[in-house]
Amino acid sequence: MEIIHIVLGKANPDRLNGVNKVVYNMATEQVKAGKKVSVWGITKDIQHNYPERIFNTTLFKSHWFPFRIHSELKKAIVENKHAVFHLHGGWIPVFSSLARLFAKHQIKFVLTPHGAYNVLAMKKNSWLKKFYFSFFEKQLVQKAHKIHSIGKSEITGLNSIYKNANNFLLPYGFDFEESSELFLKNDSFTIGFVGRLDTYTKGLDLLVEAFYEFQKSQPNSKLWIIGDGDGRLFIEKFIQEKKLQNVILWGKKFGKEKDDLIRKMHVFAHPSRNEGLPTAVLEAMSFGVPTIVTEATNIADDIRIYKSGIAIADNNVSELHQAMEQLYVEYNQVPLAMYAQNGKTMLREKFYWPVLVEKFEELYR
Repeated sequence: MEIIHIVLGKANPDRLNGVNKVVYNMATEQVKAGKKVSVWGITKDIQHNYPERIFNTTLFKSHWFPFRIHSELKKAIVENKHAVFHLHGGWIPVFSSLARLFAKHQIKFVLTPHGAYNVLAMKKNSWLKKFYFSFFEKQLVQKAHKIHSIGKSEITGLNSIYKNANNFLLPYGFDFEESSELFLKNDSFTIGFVGRLDTYTKGLDLLVEAFYEFQKSQPNSKLWIIGDGDGRLFIEKFIQEKKLQNVILWGKKFGKEKDDLIRKMHVFAHPSRNEGLPTAVLEAMSFGVPTIVTEATNIADDIRIYKSGIAIADNNVSELHQAMEQLYVEYNQVPLAMYAQNGKTMLREKFYWPVLVEKFEELYR
């Protein structure tokens, strides 16, 4: 069986695009497991300017009209009609057109929305999405062999507009190396965030408000924010208005530079209002950094079960502040080794790619 992933972009892991990063990791792990896999990217720029990879990548020019399929992509799909196609993303116009093409040629495909159908995502521009769903997205969902949901919130969101979807619940995997190596922490208690700087979606307003309260009792503490986006202006304005100290906006960081910054953090906070599955949280856990997450991250239940951090209610500044205080007290009483060990156990048992790759076979079967 051949698996062909289709994504907007080039599956470049060195971009602030969670979908592309997941597709890169998924394809890589499937090839390692002996699967026949390739990635097809739909993009304005078809130059192959991305890091070396172990899977084949074919790039197709996107059309100026978002619903139109480029003729070369149509031809390639028909020529590979015996493969299983795996589409990544929701509310993408060309995907509804692809669904009709697949149906015409009786080609099986599966869809991973990557959080596009989460409860909060469905509420945003809800009337427009209902209209679009009726005429376009519904065809995609109906014709998909299976809808791969990565969290409960996505199933709930999709059920709110289409109750008969063939849902398949399975999280993304995460590849990490077991290591007992200790990494020197920053000199001051440091709370960190990594991701796209989208103020509302990522809960950055909650983060800086909670840190503002936390700093009243711990004035030497620091907040490190890694990433870029429109939310940077909001954060800078908040810092100026509140005269907030010790907040560093690192901008985009990748590879070892990003990893080393995460390792120096004492706590990783991710108070998102809407997520598929935040890989940055899993990265932090792999480095032994305890995490604070909201219910919307879809990993709150696992974090409670494994006691690998603290899960809080969505949109709750008070709980986020209290979680910061709790982890500060626990760090100063005893090193947070319990959270670190529990986090690695959680990754090994629930999110380890070599294990999950085989479970994806059921998705394609």
